[in-house]
Amino acid sequence: MPGYLDHARVGPLSRPAARALAGANGLATRMAPADLDRLFALGDAARASAARLLDARPHELALSPSTSNGLFTVAAALQGPGTVLVPRGEFPANVYPWLRFEGRGGPDVRLVEPDEGRHITPESLRRRLTPDVVALTVSAVDSLTGHVAPLAALKEVLGPHRLLIVDAIQGLGAVPLEAEAADVLVSGGQKWLRAGWGAALLLIRDQCAARLAPGLGGWAGVAEPFAERHPAPPLPGAAAHLATNPDFPAAAALGAALDDLAGQGGPAAVGARIRTALAELLDRAERAGAEVLLNGLGPAERAGIGTFRLPGHDPAAVHRALEAAGVVTTRRGEWIRLSPHASTPAAATDLFAEALAPFARPTGRARTATAGPATPEPVPPAPASGTPPTRTTSPSSTTLTQEPTCPTT
Repeated sequence: MPGYLDHARVGPLSRPAARALAGANGLATRMAPADLDRLFALGDAARASAARLLDARPHELALSPSTSNGLFTVAAALQGPGTVLVPRGEFPANVYPWLRFEGRGGPDVRLVEPDEGRHITPESLRRRLTPDVVALTVSAVDSLTGHVAPLAALKEVLGPHRLLIVDAIQGLGAVPLEAEAADVLVSGGQKWLRAGWGAALLLIRDQCAARLAPGLGGWAGVAEPFAERHPAPPLPGAAAHLATNPDFPAAAALGAALDDLAGQGGPAAVGARIRTALAELLDRAERAGAEVLLNGLGPAERAGIGTFRLPGHDPAAVHRALEAAGVVTTRRGEWIRLSPHASTPAAATDLFAEALAPFARPTGRARTATAGPATPEPVPPAPASGTPPTRTTSPSSTTLTQEPTCPTT
């Protein structure tokens, strides 16, 4: 649908991914020995495609069922003592694994405040480093603001002996990431890659592999799964952390999505189109008087996510009006999140603008966002069609007020 602006929540399955999924399921209906070999080969092909994207070796990658599962795998693998830094406000998928393994063999957890609603900066990270810190875990792109983390600068501050662990699901496939800086990277394919559920990338680079025990590694992660005595020696590389075989049809879809991304020019080319589409939407929001979170972000600092609110209007009513107009977004408390894709048509911008028109203020351009919810005014009736939002939030004055949400980022 032309008004779908919610890829940060779920990216509709792409045609290449859908074809690959159907083909792999076709193999699974027959299950001749050669078909089973072909299914296993699809998993290997997906890892090879991911290795090219992430500038990694294929053995440094494994396929996990999901981003959350991959992060739990890493949390189980990172043995204490020590402390892992977790920015406060991270999406819960990157919080709970560390909390669950704290006191169960994993490092202690220290929640740290981000700077001005953004990611933790290299300067503030430097101030928080103490001798006990062994790792920092961070989202490559913030799921609310769209801010891109300075991964290379964070890793430089951490140094070679501390791990940089990256939840990349809101950036992989949407914008270029400084993935070479990550010691560990995890990302599912159901958002910007548009590959559906069931397969995620788990990257563990060789330089830190020895520091991660195969905490969740099962029979699929050992060299001799049918040995007479256990535990058997682990497989080399990221495969040591596999609990079982991957979902091969899901792996096929993920591999096809990665190849499709490469065929479209890679993250730089696709990301440029996504950012252009988002900028047009945020411009329309500003014209309607909207405030945009971190409106001062530079072009390279924002990924495919932009979040706005309309002062004086009930955000739930604005969200309903957008939906009634055929504009699909996500509401987080008082904020409405936009996340177009490279495939988003120009008609989506007009739909969005039309839907915002009944809420527009006559004052013109957007203002700076302030802390606290806007004061509700009488809510106009939901329009029949929609118009894109505008951008207007000062990064220095914005206060993020995240509220509990359903477990989709």
